[in-house]
Amino acid sequence: MKGSTPLLEMVDISKSFFGVKALENINIQAYAGKVLALLGENGAGKSTLMKILSGIYKKDTGKVLIRGEEVNIGGIKAAEDLGITIIHQELSLLPNMTVYENIFLGNEKTSGFGKLNKAEMKRQSADLLQKIGCSVEPDTIVERISVGEMQLIEIIKAVSKHSKIIIMDEPTTALTDVETEKLFAVIEKLKSEGIAIIYISHRLDEIFRICDDVTVLRDGKLIGSAKVSDVTKDQLITMMVGRELEEQFPYRKEETGKAVLKVENLCWKDKVKNVSFEVKGGEIVGLSGLMGSGRTETAKIIFGEHKKTSGNIFVDGEKVDINSPKDAIKYGLAYLSEDRKKEGLVLGMSVGENMTLSNLKNLEQAAFRLNKKEENKLVSEYIKKLSIKTTGSGQKIKHLSGGNQQKVIIAKWIMLSPKVLIVDEPTKGIDVGAKKEIYDVLNELKKTGKAIILISSDMPEIVGISDRVIVMHEGIVTGELNREDANQENIMKFAVGIENKEI
Repeated sequence: MKGSTPLLEMVDISKSFFGVKALENINIQAYAGKVLALLGENGAGKSTLMKILSGIYKKDTGKVLIRGEEVNIGGIKAAEDLGITIIHQELSLLPNMTVYENIFLGNEKTSGFGKLNKAEMKRQSADLLQKIGCSVEPDTIVERISVGEMQLIEIIKAVSKHSKIIIMDEPTTALTDVETEKLFAVIEKLKSEGIAIIYISHRLDEIFRICDDVTVLRDGKLIGSAKVSDVTKDQLITMMVGRELEEQFPYRKEETGKAVLKVENLCWKDKVKNVSFEVKGGEIVGLSGLMGSGRTETAKIIFGEHKKTSGNIFVDGEKVDINSPKDAIKYGLAYLSEDRKKEGLVLGMSVGENMTLSNLKNLEQAAFRLNKKEENKLVSEYIKKLSIKTTGSGQKIKHLSGGNQQKVIIAKWIMLSPKVLIVDEPTKGIDVGAKKEIYDVLNELKKTGKAIILISSDMPEIVGISDRVIVMHEGIVTGELNREDANQENIMKFAVGIENKEI
């Protein structure tokens, strides 16, 4: 390790909320010029620990040391003054401001009489952008740049504050492969400058690619720390979930029925072009392809969020006219969006309210009043059925982990007993334990004869639980593979546009 003294030590950190232990005697160490992976399932305590380090929460007990000296982190500004910056999963840039204005927000440069020195901020921004290998101009409006470039701007903001400890929370969730590679190159550059990085991710391949050390938390407790080179992926999974995941992708073969959903020559603008396929009851059909392939757009046409330009949709052999999500629900279709926070949940409402949101009509009694007794009974039943970790139906949904939020959305839709369930990136940003629980739910639905479309950028996931895989490229279906032939190599051939290839 670079130097015998850690740049950062958190010693015996504990934190409780309303009498419930969130962290219990946690110890971590981060070294200058190294990347520490902080792993654990959703709800393990990672975010709470990092919020203490970045000054958002105050610890109950324990101490924080920087270069061997104890420090007091009294708030976000105090953390930044100590050289600690957190880059959240949900980026905090202001879209209507320029790149340089975002970089120096709250840290503006001034000339005489308190006037903003825009020229100096632009100059420094240009230097930082060049240093980090980002080609964006300083006076570009942020809403015009890509998510990958936004991620780099967040890193530049941290560097501009002379941060020595940078926390990155799921930094690659919304990035393309090319953007991810650029981010990794920047991380290597930051390491060479002696910056300590704490890296939170559920993508284990990334951990082995760029991290030096790893610390695992589970249920608010420290499970262990090690050099990444000394552990295997299976060992890390066992540490995170407390059990061996013999089957990371539990596949079940079921008897399939007739085609429940069929789409024929579906078109929408220039994004979806003559897409045709069918999904039978009792099967999971994977819809694969690279970003921009038209997978999500196809799902939104079927669900009525986008109005098709041409083509036909059939449910149980009957041609249906779907012009809105309301129409889709009427015909037995349900859609779990890839953006659960913006399109799937009402964060200010409770677990129960989110769960029954699409089912209110069935819970009505006289005078348009809700049957609260029946609603509570139904919510409790699904909390138990899907093993949702919550203090109760009245808990605010925003306080649940990502995996449990996802299960609430799944419960919301299966309460309606849909014929077809479309799930778009159902395990994005979710830990390995919760992923398996969601796969088990999908398998149970499949067993009851539901038709399921799985859209995912995670190719092992597509291969692991799908019965068939349909691959798209630039709005066109380029191939269809049965389970025996669906491997990553064959899918990728179709995903890059090789049509009608004999597999």
